Amino acid sequence: MVSYKYLQYDVTDGYAEIVMDRPDILNAFHDEMIQELIHALTDAQSNDSVYAIVLTGAGRAFCSGADVSNMGEGDRGQLEAAEHLWRVQNVVRALYHGDKPTVAAVNGPAIGAGCDFALACDLRVIEEDAFMREQFVNIGLVPGDGGGWLLPRLVGEAKAKEYILTGRDITPTDAEDMGLVVDIVDSGGSLEAARELATELRDKPAPAMQHCKDLLDVTQSYEEYAQRAIEAQWEVTNHPEHVEAVNALQESREPDFDREY
Repeated sequence: MVSYKYLQYDVTDGYAEIVMDRPDILNAFHDEMIQELIHALTDAQSNDSVYAIVLTGAGRAFCSGADVSNMGEGDRGQLEAAEHLWRVQNVVRALYHGDKPTVAAVNGPAIGAGCDFALACDLRVIEEDAFMREQFVNIGLVPGDGGGWLLPRLVGEAKAKEYILTGRDITPTDAEDMGLVVDIVDSGGSLEAARELATELRDKPAPAMQHCKDLLDVTQSYEEYAQRAIEAQWEVTNHPEHVEAVNALQESREPDFDREY
C-alpha cells in the first residue's frame, strides 16, 4: 500500500477519489506531487473495483499549476526540463486517454497546468466562485502540458485562441456557455456533484463506457471511427453486462451487474 504525502487517495463505492493536497499553496505541484498523481491514476485505472475517477483539490483551490518556487527552468538542463514536462504531460495522458471516465470537481482556481488537468477530465463541475485560466502566456510560457491541444477540441479553435493568447479567466458562466462544464454548483458543492456524476458513470455497463470514451476521438476520420465501432460493438454485445442491461430494461428494473465495490 503506497503512502501519499501530497495527495489524498481513496477508493470507495466503485470510484476512486484523488485530492491534490497542498492547500497552503493552492495545490501547486512539484515533482514529488506529479509522481504521486501518476501513481494514483495508474492504480485507479488498473483497479478492477474502480469504474470512474474524481479529481479535485484540497482547501480553496483546484490546482494553481506549478509551484513557482520550483519553476525556474533555467536551473534545469534541457534534457531534465523535457523529462519534467513529460511527467506533467503524463498526468494529462492518464486523465484523457485512460480507459475509465474522469470527473473534475473544480472547487477553486484551476490555473496553468491545473487548468489543463481539469480540461483533460471527461466531465467537469465548477463552483460559482471558481475559475480556470490558461496562465502560460502571462508569465512568458506556452501551454506545454496539453492546454493548446485540449482546449480547441473542447470549445473550438476561436475560443481556445481567445483564452490561450490573452490568458484571461474562464469564468463559470463562460464555461457553461461553451459547454465546458456539466454544471455550476454552489461554493463547497463541487465534490458532492462530482461524486454524483461518478456514481452515475459507475452504474453504466463498464465495457460500453470504456469503448464509448475510446471512440470519442476527434482526430479520426469517419471511416476509421466506423471500423473501430464495428469491432467495439461486437465486443460489448457479447459481454454479460450488455445482456443484463437489456434484460433489466425489458423487465422494468435496475440492472444488477454483480460487482463488488
